[in-house]
Amino acid sequence: MIENNRNDDAQMLLATGVVLLLALLSMAIYGVKVVGMGEPYDSSDDAVLQTAAEVDHVWELTIQSRITNLAGLGTDFEICNDAAISVQNDLIRHGEHRGVEVILVDLNVSIEGSQCHVSAEAGIADRNSRMLLMLDATIELP
Repeated sequence: MIENNRNDDAQMLLATGVVLLLALLSMAIYGVKVVGMGEPYDSSDDAVLQTAAEVDHVWELTIQSRITNLAGLGTDFEICNDAAISVQNDLIRHGEHRGVEVILVDLNVSIEGSQCHVSAEAGIADRNSRMLLMLDATIELP
């Protein structure tokens, strides 16, 4: 019986050591994560600039395409407004896929003669940087 007690003591000591080792390991992993939270701005990360260039490039072309697709499905203002809202939703989803937040605010649609004018402010941001972009499009209605 004395040998049995020694084996049980050794197993308990081993179990205690494993628990302490796991606790130290989890604290080390947590420490590494906390250290990484204070990283400075990474100048090589240009996702906001790339997304801003893409948004600026496709803004007018996409609205024009949507207006063409919606032709005859309402008044000129309704068509222009629906096209602008559709593009707004697509750009928000595009930002989500890129890991960048794209928000369009102050979406203004106006009709002057046979032209549709759409303007908005695009806020583009990630965890390192933010950018404000003014978007304007003037499209000839079909």
